[in-house]
Amino acid sequence: QVQLVESGGGLVQAEGSLRLSCAASGTTFSRESMGWWRQAPGKQREIVAQITRNGVANYRDSVRGRFTISRDNAKNTMYLQMSGLKPEDTAVYYCNFIPNLPYWGQGTQVTVSI
Repeated sequence: QVQLVESGGGLVQAEGSLRLSCAASGTTFSRESMGWWRQAPGKQREIVAQITRNGVANYRDSVRGRFTISRDNAKNTMYLQMSGLKPEDTAVYYCNFIPNLPYWGQGTQVTVSI
């Protein structure tokens, strides 16, 4: 079974930075498009950024210019470099393939304080 493990979250002050990692196993990672999603308390999960197998990236408007998605196919790992963090970025962050697997990992909590 394909496994996705997110890591790198934490508590950071506004305008700070974090780097999230997503390690995938059990699949041919390099063939797949992938993305990062987030879910804040009481809100629906939303996509934050996505990247094709060739490294073409796209972002939701609210994070464009502050977040950078990347991948290392040799390491079966995807990253999300987040800078200029805002309190509204507080959420649990998840990674998944595109199209999504029918399940999600445990996510990693990002909390941005004022």
